[in-house]
Amino acid sequence: MESQTPDTLRRAGSRARLVTAHRWISLGAAIFWLVQALTGVAILFHWELEDRALSAVHRPTDIAALERTIDGLVGSEPGRELKSLWVTAGLPDRYDVTIAEPGGRQRAIRLLGDGTILRERDKAQKGILGVLVGVHQSLLSGKTGEWIVGISGLLLLSNLILGAWTAWPGRGSWRRALRPIARGAPAARAYSWHRAVGLWAIAPALVLVTAGVLLRFEDGVSRLVGAEGIELAPVAQESAPVGIARAVASAVAAIPGSKLTALNAPVQDDATYRVRLLAPGEIRRAYGTSIVLIDANSGRVRFVRPASEAPAARAFVDGLYAVHTGEIAGTTGRLLVGLVGLWLATMVGLGVLLWARRRRKRGK
Repeated sequence: MESQTPDTLRRAGSRARLVTAHRWISLGAAIFWLVQALTGVAILFHWELEDRALSAVHRPTDIAALERTIDGLVGSEPGRELKSLWVTAGLPDRYDVTIAEPGGRQRAIRLLGDGTILRERDKAQKGILGVLVGVHQSLLSGKTGEWIVGISGLLLLSNLILGAWTAWPGRGSWRRALRPIARGAPAARAYSWHRAVGLWAIAPALVLVTAGVLLRFEDGVSRLVGAEGIELAPVAQESAPVGIARAVASAVAAIPGSKLTALNAPVQDDATYRVRLLAPGEIRRAYGTSIVLIDANSGRVRFVRPASEAPAARAFVDGLYAVHTGEIAGTTGRLLVGLVGLWLATMVGLGVLLWARRRRKRGK
């Protein structure tokens, strides 16, 4: 028995150091993680909420009518040009159009499926939900904010692993660990709740946080796993580009049963429409990942890649968003993600409470 004592002491010392590290890392980043958790919960259904707040009217998509409205908007002032068209992902048959103006400013116009304008504003202008999305994704600070969010996510992920390791029950003690105690000292009760609640959802939390971290570093992850982008030789503009209606029709015909997700207009050095579609069987809810490239000079298809035929590395990267938002499991998955967000906020609160009670106990 005595020969095991040094090993036992070393393990106890290592565990104590890990517990201390877990405590101080959590306290240092508590407010930041709380904001991320609560904003994440708040924006889970922001697409639907924003669309519903504008209008409940539904008009089926008429791509020719959309083209006429967009052409009118682009031609209303000299120097305007179409940048992109995206579905709103809220109510069906709604679209966000981005138009660039001279001087670098951009206009964001929301349209019904028949081209009726619901809203037009500067793209930099955001409503309450837009601000919450910006805070969650980048702290409203562009690339710098994205890096901060990504690094904090890595810190959260490592702390979740550390917390799980220190709280993991021994053999035969799972039932006791998963049931918080109702009696005893305040600090003991706080620890019991912190440990039990943590064990309840640690597995899905690790999955969601990992997907979120990888999303923040998507470009680097893509290079690391070999998820190459689509690289085709640029096409010189020979004439006025075909309209978006023809480009979308060609793209949808290339992947039967698909729906328009987004369209990026040709640029000065490449007369190519980049069309993104939602193909049958995709795990994404609205923003499909099937790609079709259309020659803007002729309207012919240059490249087709349904999501089902994407290389494994590309499919992995494209699936991160669906995992992080819960879309991979439909509405139920999105609700479960919301519960995990509330779980994380609860864990932060319990951790701070535990620290405060232990500190008060030492003071006494």
